Amino acid sequence: SFAGVQLPMATDKKGELLLTEIPDHPLTEILLRLPTPQDLARACAACSTFRRIATDASFRRRFRRLHAPPLLGFLDREGFHPAAPPHPAAPAARALARIADFSFSFLPSYCSWTVQDVRDGRVLLARDPDPQEEDEQPPVFTDLVVCDPLHRRFIVLPPVPRDLAASVDDPADPVFCGCFCEPSLIPPSEEEAAAALEETAFRVIWFAHSNIKVYTLVFSSSTRQWRAAASQGLTDLLTGEGELTMITPQHPLFRGHYYACGCVYWKWMTNERWKKLLVLDTRRMEFSIADLPLEAWNMADIAIVEAGEDKLGLFGLRDEFADVLCYIVGRKQGENLSHWQTEKTISLDYSYQHCIGATTGRYLLLEREEGSLFRWLGLDSLNMEYFSLDVETLHLERVCGKPISSGTSRTHLYTNFPPPLLSSPTI
Repeated sequence: SFAGVQLPMATDKKGELLLTEIPDHPLTEILLRLPTPQDLARACAACSTFRRIATDASFRRRFRRLHAPPLLGFLDREGFHPAAPPHPAAPAARALARIADFSFSFLPSYCSWTVQDVRDGRVLLARDPDPQEEDEQPPVFTDLVVCDPLHRRFIVLPPVPRDLAASVDDPADPVFCGCFCEPSLIPPSEEEAAAALEETAFRVIWFAHSNIKVYTLVFSSSTRQWRAAASQGLTDLLTGEGELTMITPQHPLFRGHYYACGCVYWKWMTNERWKKLLVLDTRRMEFSIADLPLEAWNMADIAIVEAGEDKLGLFGLRDEFADVLCYIVGRKQGENLSHWQTEKTISLDYSYQHCIGATTGRYLLLEREEGSLFRWLGLDSLNMEYFSLDVETLHLERVCGKPISSGTSRTHLYTNFPPPLLSSPTI
């Protein structure tokens, strides 16, 4: 029996008990408790009944909620860096690196592409500016493509319609100069996921702001169209916040975008400190503002993650030496984010320079630069090491290391194997 369910049995001619067909409900519960996706894949190869249950959309949703996706590595401008032993995802990461195309050679070759965001194994890329057009003003909204490097498939997003692009260029703003954040991938809405195979649905948001207003355009894979989703005046957002004096002829400073608990968060610097979060609720498509805890104001770097039970987690490095990683959790009271409480502080090796490289809802990537003393003496640093931190266990694990390259590069965590973009789900 399983979970109190007596399984039907039969007896062969020799009197030995045989397991006959198991009802779908207990079989589903058994498959849900397989420890890893690899175990589920092997079980699906055993018989068609197992495969039928495991490829059902409701089963996959439940399995993903119970099992965190594996952190396979990260992407930067140098390509894909797989998790290396002894990281538990190293075998899967090595296999992915061997068969996936992270050079994106299968994309249209009329231009070069730069990674903008990664979610659930899919990659969002934007067209690089044409070097021959350096003297021209680059377009506000460039070409975008969402691709699956494992199956080498992609979808080129349609251009942003002229009327939507023109609506962002606000003539009411006398000092508008077009400062825009990167586009980002977010999960589909519940309606979109229900209307199509959940694995094939996705959304891309494009956040823009002027000195007096914030805007969001959204592309849905279900409709294959862009739409204006949300816009809000900064003065209206700050009404009652007591900080209207922060709006100056210079652009308000928004940095980073983090998706957690159905919302996108941008750090908002006020009075030369990260004091607030600009929040976009992707279910209602409405902007709001949340206060950061006082402890975060003097941190060198902060990042947002999901803390479980619809709570928000904040990681930050203390500003003085960046050798202490703080974890703070905020709880929602109605629609407001408050009740911040420090959950844990993690001491880091003070002989290294640390920074936060990237986050997903579940994982944090911490970068550690070797040879900080060498750099202080004017010598070359040696290496960069990367560590992952699971939000649930708060356990640091080394992902990999690589030589330090010249220049800066955005880092994007790569978790999970991508679901197919254009075909039925496979195991």
